[in-house]
Amino acid sequence: MLDSTQSGPLIVQSDGSILLETRHPLFHETRQQLSRFAELEKSPEYIHTYRLSPISLWNAAAAGMDWRDIVRVLKSYSRYELPPNILQDIQLILSKWGQLVLSASSEEGYLCLEALTPEAQAALNSCRAVQKYLEGSGARYLVHWADRGTVKAQLIRHGWPVTDQAPLTDGAPLQVNARFTPRPYQTEATEAVFGLGRSETGFGVVVLPCGSGKTMVGLDALCRLKTHTLILTPNVAAVHQWIDEILSKTDLSPDMIGEYTGDLKRVRPVTVATYQVLTWRPDKDADFPHFALFREYPWGLLIYDEVHLLPAPVFRVVAELQSVRRLGLTATLVREDGNEDYVFSLVGPKRYDKPWKDLEQLGWIAQAICREIRVPATPEYRRLMTVGDSIRQFRLASENPIKIQVVKELIVNHPEDFILVIGQYVSQLETIARVLGAPLITGKTPNPQREIIYKDFREGRIRILVVSKVANFAIDLPDASMAIQVSGTFGSRQEEAQRLGRILRPKQRNAYFYTLVTSYSSEETYAQQRQRFLTEQGYSYFIEVWDIDEVRLLE
Repeated sequence: MLDSTQSGPLIVQSDGSILLETRHPLFHETRQQLSRFAELEKSPEYIHTYRLSPISLWNAAAAGMDWRDIVRVLKSYSRYELPPNILQDIQLILSKWGQLVLSASSEEGYLCLEALTPEAQAALNSCRAVQKYLEGSGARYLVHWADRGTVKAQLIRHGWPVTDQAPLTDGAPLQVNARFTPRPYQTEATEAVFGLGRSETGFGVVVLPCGSGKTMVGLDALCRLKTHTLILTPNVAAVHQWIDEILSKTDLSPDMIGEYTGDLKRVRPVTVATYQVLTWRPDKDADFPHFALFREYPWGLLIYDEVHLLPAPVFRVVAELQSVRRLGLTATLVREDGNEDYVFSLVGPKRYDKPWKDLEQLGWIAQAICREIRVPATPEYRRLMTVGDSIRQFRLASENPIKIQVVKELIVNHPEDFILVIGQYVSQLETIARVLGAPLITGKTPNPQREIIYKDFREGRIRILVVSKVANFAIDLPDASMAIQVSGTFGSRQEEAQRLGRILRPKQRNAYFYTLVTSYSSEETYAQQRQRFLTEQGYSYFIEVWDIDEVRLLE
């Protein structure tokens, strides 16, 4: 906090933006406080820009903050008086929290939705999208249990969150015990969702860095709740990793664990499935046949791994399963489709968030050094990049052939590191893999072959691995200590989080994260967007500019 002689690092402006001075001695302390209720928008060298949003403020409310707490933080660190309209906006948005309450009803098959204020009642009356789901009048309505999630999702789109206090089902019991001791922050995370005794707990999202053991939070929940559990993951490799962890960290036998993927569909008391198999259907007009996995079994816990990837079709069935305890796990709540409000209302609010740099300082994840290398292009290639639409120009910049020389030089400079070369375009990766003599994994690589390659990497038989975006998610390569990102999905902060997470498992050495960007191209603009995620997490981001003569000396 500021003493009487200090000028604060924050400038809160009347348009809702919040400016944070990075060179101020209280920068790190202020950033940590601000991240509890505001979203980072821009992060250049000297001034970071944050903004308050309804979702960020309601996440703070779900974590126990009220408008007075937020105003107190802003006043404590602000350089100037807070604009009166900002104080009013914060109070207005947070005043909506808790005004619409969903609870049990004496009518079988129904829940009670109650508006506790005239403003909330007016909101219900004005939201046409929910009218067909409501029975009754005045301030109390009946909602059929199957419409519980739909009503919450529609109301949050209307600007009103619903505090869900309706009962949760226990599911079928399961005798399961842990064979591991969670780290302190993992215990805190589990208890924030399931163990605080508040009426609205039992569902929510935990935000932790890749490599920090989010899986252990899920297993801790499984062992505490002791109920049949469905775990949803992004890919088959992640399914197998979850199964391996369940067998290693609990006393469940293999016959109690099921795999539900394109290759095998076996349902057991603990079943691990992929999002892909759930969203498969014969054609675009058909129903989703595998949604029955949700509906026909007595699940007591749903775990959404990498919840920020939850496919839009799955929201439909998630909306039906609001009486089941649910846990979302992610490294970042950023969704490129803007559906953060659906995650908030259907999976749950953010209950726990541990800054990446905090865990790094405690030794739970590796210390990461992040560098962007601006790579030159030959005059001929630069002329080629000016032809065509913006998408073609971006791809040509991403596939700049000089990047291959830079990759080779970085590998030479890191002879002891286990290295992932990660990219977006398969043709580019095929060339790099051939030049390096390294194995390549893409979406077309069969799952058994992928797992052999991953095993060879984990056991040290190979040191360099070239991977496409299939390795963005849920790949367990604990010895990877360096990543070279040669191309990416435009400005995706979500992807940046996942790729950095591949090298953050704790180890005896620093981790290095290199991003190669073609100078004077659209790649630079998108790289700045991706950089926002790193800066938000407290990482310093160094930029090196290589010229064409330096690269030619490497040939």
